[in-house]
Amino acid sequence: MSLVRKLISLKFSLTPRTGADRLIRREADRTMRLCRDLGEAGCARSVTVPAMIGIDEEMRSWSLFQILEHNTIVNRRISAQVLFAAGEGPEPDPDFDVKHDVMPTETAGPEQMTDFEKSVERHLELVSALTHLRGGPLADHPVFGPFDGHKWHCMLGVHLLLHRRQAEAVAEIVRTEANRDL
Repeated sequence: MSLVRKLISLKFSLTPRTGADRLIRREADRTMRLCRDLGEAGCARSVTVPAMIGIDEEMRSWSLFQILEHNTIVNRRISAQVLFAAGEGPEPDPDFDVKHDVMPTETAGPEQMTDFEKSVERHLELVSALTHLRGGPLADHPVFGPFDGHKWHCMLGVHLLLHRRQAEAVAEIVRTEANRDL
């Protein structure tokens, strides 16, 4: 196991469920604030951000609406992983392609704001109803290896954090370009 995998596993093991909940809510709120501040036209603009940790090359040229759509897809997938690991749901689709099935559409629009918020709230509601997240069946994360339900729950917050940083970079570029046009 690589050092990064070991560190992520240790961090998630030491993170309480309430800490994971707080990170998820904080990052979702920060992302939504960026969207509201930028407005619909700004959120629809696709721009290319510099290379960033956790942002694959094919993800660097998205709009904020596309980031929200991607996050919604991933949030739902992680919720399914948590339910499975907690023994409360079926095994998630084994044919799900983590490189392609998480990609947003070119036409992502303002409806993504509602969909994203609903996916976060649904995830937090699902998790709050579960009594046992640790130590259940494991499901492989494509980068960090086997996760139980708790680690998948923690991963959602980290995923949102990575894409919130991307969203901040997108917003900054959009604002800079808008100011240049004045």
